[in-house]
Amino acid sequence: MKKLLFLSLVVITACSSPRSAKETNISAAFIPANVISSAIDGIKTMNPGTDDALLEKGLRHAASLWRAEDGSPDEFLVFARENYISDPVKRSVIFRKISNYFESISGNYNEITLDLKKNLDEATGEIDEIDRMFGNYSVGSHLSDDLYSNKIAFAIALNFPYYTLEEKEKLGPSWTREEWAMARLGDYFVARVPAGLQQALAVAGGNADMYIADYNICMDKLRTDDGRQIFPDGLLLLSHWNLRDEIKADYADADKGPEKQDMIYKVMERIIKQEIPQVVINDPGYEWAPYSNKVSRNGESADAKAEPDTRYAHIIASFRAMKDIDQYNPEMNTAILRNFSAGMEISQEEVEALFDKYLSSPLLARVGKIVRERLGRDLKPYDIWYSGFRARTGFPEEQLTAKTTALYPTPAAFRAGMPGMLQKLGWSPQRARYLADKIVVDPARGSGHAWGAAMKGAVSHLRTRVSGKGMDFKGYNIAVHEFGHNVEQTISLYDVDYYMMSGVPNTAITEALAFIFQARDMFLLGLTDNNPEKEKMATLDAAWSLMEIMGVGMVDMKTWKWLYANPDATPSQLRDAVVTIATDTWNKYFAPVFGTKDSPILAIYSHMINSPLYLANYSYGQIVQFQIEEYLKGKKLSDEIDRMFSQGRLTPQQWMTGAVGTKISAQPILNALDAVLK
Repeated sequence: MKKLLFLSLVVITACSSPRSAKETNISAAFIPANVISSAIDGIKTMNPGTDDALLEKGLRHAASLWRAEDGSPDEFLVFARENYISDPVKRSVIFRKISNYFESISGNYNEITLDLKKNLDEATGEIDEIDRMFGNYSVGSHLSDDLYSNKIAFAIALNFPYYTLEEKEKLGPSWTREEWAMARLGDYFVARVPAGLQQALAVAGGNADMYIADYNICMDKLRTDDGRQIFPDGLLLLSHWNLRDEIKADYADADKGPEKQDMIYKVMERIIKQEIPQVVINDPGYEWAPYSNKVSRNGESADAKAEPDTRYAHIIASFRAMKDIDQYNPEMNTAILRNFSAGMEISQEEVEALFDKYLSSPLLARVGKIVRERLGRDLKPYDIWYSGFRARTGFPEEQLTAKTTALYPTPAAFRAGMPGMLQKLGWSPQRARYLADKIVVDPARGSGHAWGAAMKGAVSHLRTRVSGKGMDFKGYNIAVHEFGHNVEQTISLYDVDYYMMSGVPNTAITEALAFIFQARDMFLLGLTDNNPEKEKMATLDAAWSLMEIMGVGMVDMKTWKWLYANPDATPSQLRDAVVTIATDTWNKYFAPVFGTKDSPILAIYSHMINSPLYLANYSYGQIVQFQIEEYLKGKKLSDEIDRMFSQGRLTPQQWMTGAVGTKISAQPILNALDAVLK
């Protein structure tokens, strides 16, 4: 996944000095309407021919952010008159200066944060408490507080006001690139959030990250109820990523695979329901029989006390940290709104409606029938990860790992191979080197992620797991995904015309490119599939995969709706609610396809704990990927990627229109699925 920088400057929610909710609500209307009107009239008189609509929008927005501690209404009036820029040429000059200042601030804060989190994110050895303390410190938590104190925030809000998503969609098509960039600057100051609350959110997120990064299952210590070991020595799998990928890999092992898959599914159930014994998590000193849930050590029965709902305690901690921020965001007063309407720039209702429409398609049951026939048995819940439509399942996991470990024994070897991979995808040697030189590869403590640069001259970081034996196939597969993120991060920073437009509209767009890269992982290994039904298989795989990821995304969204309806819930209450939500979602959408009911498997994703409300981005990423892949047919991939991702941060729908000529929709994949099923 793409790692998001929590400090993110002051975009969407800016910090302010801590104040009570009552004080904040009173001071929100601190500047009287007559003062605003007086300021508007005065500036118009002083600057004949000024853009009246822009002036009024900027003044009203700046006034909405002004508090008593910032000065009296009269002082606001003076500030507005002295700082409003009516000359469009001067406004453009000031805008470029501000852009340069923010690139320096954001870029250098990003580098500091990378340094502070290095021991948490990279496999540098044992984590000490001091590492957690520094790693959880948000270096930019007081930045916007300072920007309000020195009035920079007000100067920006006054001259470069915030435009809502609706306004961007309506006005954006007629904007110049500079007008778009100015509108993106307006996104920086929308609401004032106390710095302490931002820091609390960073701490909750950091704690959740650490919890997930160390949630390993010692597979060689798992036992059947009759005492057998069925996984190889030394196999350590991170939940959920590696557990899921082991299930996928085991489809290629017709003899031993099903027994392994069944056991992993039981492990997942124990994790979701928090029945997993605490002592077996990340500890090779115990043997665990997941079916009976018995634990032993050196042949003797050991304590099998369950994990005390820690999984759900972390979700609640993040929820409460976010909920504390709600009152400071009058326009986006829930984490759900901020994540979707502000973050994704697609409403949660629109996302859920798209998911519901797709998951309700009768075509999916027909795909399920094909999977059932190919497996030669009834479907099981973990078959949501069936990977038999992809060419790789014809290659044993051991053969693939032998190839990847030989090619990439170290992170440095993977980095050295990146220019060659890019050339295979169509980039010229010069362009491939240009992109690869701006990406470094680090050994990850967790499953891996891509952390982008935030200023020109800096590099993006690809974090991936590499053992002492080299990069296994699972690690390689994840690394190629993250490589796609890094390429996007590089193009959308270095090749975009305005810094304020750098990046992509939302994480779904960057996930799309990551998926495009990941889909070519076998090709990059020199393995090709000459199957004449390759395109049909690719469509079936895309449809099946999208069904799975939409299901987990639906559970994530419904969990947060439940949290807002039950804000005082305990971890155990949330656990029960999540299990119910997951099984209800399964029964509504998946039971008709699988023929089995009441599975909680959709709640296994670790993102629910350390990246709340992120999962919907993967579905949108796959949808966008499919649309882009359809568009790329007959075109040069590298040229089109360069063109698309140099558009920068338009709204998602406008970005897609510019990229492929149509808006985001799941209909193309349903149309393609219908065609291959005929």
